[in-house]
Amino acid sequence: MKLEVEVMSKEIIKPSSPTPDQLRHYQLSFLDQISPPVYNPLVLFYPMTECNILVNKTKITDHLKQSMSNALSYFYPLAGRIKDNRLVDCNDEGIPFLEAQVKCKLSDILENPAPSELNKLLPFVLDDAEELPLGIQFNIFDSGGICIGVCISHKLADALSFFTFVNTWAAIARGESYIVSPEFASAKLFPPKSTLGFEPRTGISTERIVTKRFVFTASKIQEIKAKYTKSTASAENQKGPSRIEALSTFIWSRFVAATKAKPIPDNCFYTIIHAVNLRPRLDPPLAEHSFGNFYRIAMTVPSSEEDCCSLVYQIRDSIRKLDMKYVRQLQDGQSYFDFMKERAESFIRGEIVSFSFTSLCRFPIYKADFGWGKPIWVGSANLTFKNLVVFMDTVSGDGIEAWVSLKEEDMAMFGSDEVLLAYVVSPRSC
Repeated sequence: MKLEVEVMSKEIIKPSSPTPDQLRHYQLSFLDQISPPVYNPLVLFYPMTECNILVNKTKITDHLKQSMSNALSYFYPLAGRIKDNRLVDCNDEGIPFLEAQVKCKLSDILENPAPSELNKLLPFVLDDAEELPLGIQFNIFDSGGICIGVCISHKLADALSFFTFVNTWAAIARGESYIVSPEFASAKLFPPKSTLGFEPRTGISTERIVTKRFVFTASKIQEIKAKYTKSTASAENQKGPSRIEALSTFIWSRFVAATKAKPIPDNCFYTIIHAVNLRPRLDPPLAEHSFGNFYRIAMTVPSSEEDCCSLVYQIRDSIRKLDMKYVRQLQDGQSYFDFMKERAESFIRGEIVSFSFTSLCRFPIYKADFGWGKPIWVGSANLTFKNLVVFMDTVSGDGIEAWVSLKEEDMAMFGSDEVLLAYVVSPRSC
């Protein structure tokens, strides 16, 4: 359904304590520099009676603002301004906090979420993350219920850093006495480089992108895993496919099958990309509350469009290659930067058809309790990259939501693929 959202107020929230002079300039790491200037979105929905909101509206919003102010003192770069893809001026100028009224019931959205409509619950346009690191939109629904829409710049934070921030804010809001401070070591571990000749915006699409949400239950995921389990797997690959390996293979195969009427040029090839968390791959491993961009991509070139069983294990091998040795080479930076430039140039020339996967499964998405309970659903939005899949846990924790972003004409074919639809839950039953 179409959402009618009216912004009622906007103010700037600043840190509760000033940032010390010695922390005024927060250096971007090499991995921050090559991350795209987009906002990562999150929308968190909470049930609340209309009476409770009417009586406590001012108290609720003031509570969110004050706890945000305190959280910004821990995450001080988020209250600054990004400068020239080099640093954050931690000037404590603060973040925008919008309050909006949504002219529908919360249940109307939860019944059948439309990703493009969820963007209206966010404070920013997602492909315009040039200066402001963070923004919040507090949405109140008719007849009760609230939604907190959060945008954080990918120039400063990967997904785990994003959730660490949101959960810290929530912990402060509910009065936790012990708060774990984030660790800011990214620029020390991955020193910044000259990025002359590389455009971080490569891949951000100006075409009409459509995002749709496909929900897979635990039983359907098990069926897909069984399809791709080799009966005569080699010793190193004896373990069957993981949920993400199996779903990635299945979704990619259905994309290729649905769009096969659009053959790719002879000089073009497919690549399957998975974002990989580097924290456990450093020596010594980094803590989960290490803040920044600590991810890189594992690239798989499918050996065959038909042999999905082999593709599962190809994906696994590609991800395994991102080990401690890989990270040490990455810390040097120059060879990887040259690879990134070459890959970006091939993408621009149309020589690569990339299909990317990011898994947020098992991340602490549903732990954000601000004092009124955990969210009843957490979602994303319509994204700005084509051929991108974001995996998120269902609220029950045993299923997976796949947020698939494709060009409009590709989505028309993919979204009507009968094999795909046989494995997903219909919107009104998920």
